[in-house]
Amino acid sequence: MTSHPAGSRRRARSVARIVAGAAVLGVVLFAYALRIAAGDPGFFDFFGYFTNQTSSLTALVLIAVGARGAANRVVPVGLALAWAIGASCLIVVAIVYNGLVPGTGSAPPWVSAVLHVVFPLLAVVDFATAPDRPRLAWRQLWWVLPYPVVWVAVVLVRGATDGWVPYGFLLPERGLASLVLHVVGILALLLLAAAAVWALGRRPRRAPSS
Repeated sequence: MTSHPAGSRRRARSVARIVAGAAVLGVVLFAYALRIAAGDPGFFDFFGYFTNQTSSLTALVLIAVGARGAANRVVPVGLALAWAIGASCLIVVAIVYNGLVPGTGSAPPWVSAVLHVVFPLLAVVDFATAPDRPRLAWRQLWWVLPYPVVWVAVVLVRGATDGWVPYGFLLPERGLASLVLHVVGILALLLLAAAAVWALGRRPRRAPSS
């Protein structure tokens, strides 16, 4: 008995997602191990960085998507939504890091390349070309906001209390106007990124070949 070509491709893609997600988690944990070895073991500080937190969460989503595909199960709307949110946030990660704060951080260059270039590109392309997920309605676009808004709120509270912020442009001493400008700008960029992800994900799909 021969397997259906489309089914074989779907399983191969699903396994690739699981491997990619696990690899990204491995890269994040490797970077954290380097921080520990350097005498800076703060868990909440390390995962307070939007890159580390978002990469880890999106990698877990990718593993979950891959697991469902490998089991020949459909991707539910909620998981597809988390996938799109992760891809949108990773676009912001790539733009902010490569455009605003290039070369910063203590991680090896290859780690930064994986988390700020390779993984964002992979997540967006995979979501945009995936035939095994539901299309998201435009009315669901607002779901991209709660996670980063909560992240920003936590960062601002920490900045005002213990003085720790992950990125210099969020330092309280820069003043309220600067903080508002940067936060609004990042959220606007996020909405644009999400609109692009939604649009890519809603393109007409080719029927799988038999």
